[in-house]
Amino acid sequence: QILFHSVSKVPTIGASGAIAGIMGAYIILYPRTKVLCLVPIFFFFRIMRLPAFLFLGVWIMWQLFASAVSFQGSTNIAFFAHIGGFFVGLL
Repeated sequence: QILFHSVSKVPTIGASGAIAGIMGAYIILYPRTKVLCLVPIFFFFRIMRLPAFLFLGVWIMWQLFASAVSFQGSTNIAFFAHIGGFFVGLL
């Protein structure tokens, strides 16, 4: 995280990168397992069972998008730690 946001004056401390690593390992071990999700559909929410590869694929795409947008301003979310942890978990 410090490589991408070295000008940040606020340290980022947490376990989210490690949790993202577990998510990366999960998608390798159980790609077709159904995951219970709360999915927003317009103004309503629906509980659905989605395959892990679909849910986590959407999640990592959101992390990549949010990390690109985070360069325009400061954020307290370590998107690059999430991305790095996820890809290490894929190994």
